[in-house]
Amino acid sequence: MQYSEKVMDYFMNPRNMGEIENASGVGTVGNAKCGDIMKIYLDIDDEGVIRDAKFKTFGCGAAIATSSIATELVMGKTIDEAIGFTNQAVTEALDGLPPVKVHCSLLAEDAVRAALWDYSQKKGITLDGLVPPSDHDHDHHHDFDDDDE
Repeated sequence: MQYSEKVMDYFMNPRNMGEIENASGVGTVGNAKCGDIMKIYLDIDDEGVIRDAKFKTFGCGAAIATSSIATELVMGKTIDEAIGFTNQAVTEALDGLPPVKVHCSLLAEDAVRAALWDYSQKKGITLDGLVPPSDHDHDHHHDFDDDDE
């Protein structure tokens, strides 16, 4: 499997790893069976701008790289801009992902949206274009298949 230099850089040198105490919103997504679990913390100011973003991810190198770059992509953005955040933005920012790792970029998108949903629930507000996080799992493909045992 071929990873871009950028994916390797964000995996080997993750940015914004950690937690934000008393975060404005926290989103956790993933699949314990697959092993990729991603948690995104957002600090949103009174004007609705994301001041800080951090992540904690348990998973493969691509999951770490996608969550790391996702925090960079949403920092400085308004809530409305962050609602429009997509896995394509993650994939492009990393100069592409192998097809079997695209689900990691989907997890990053879902984690950001879950954190925004958490923020909206804490504030008691409705954010246009934001839907509650679902419990659906993306198609997770790893280099092995343990279901055939």
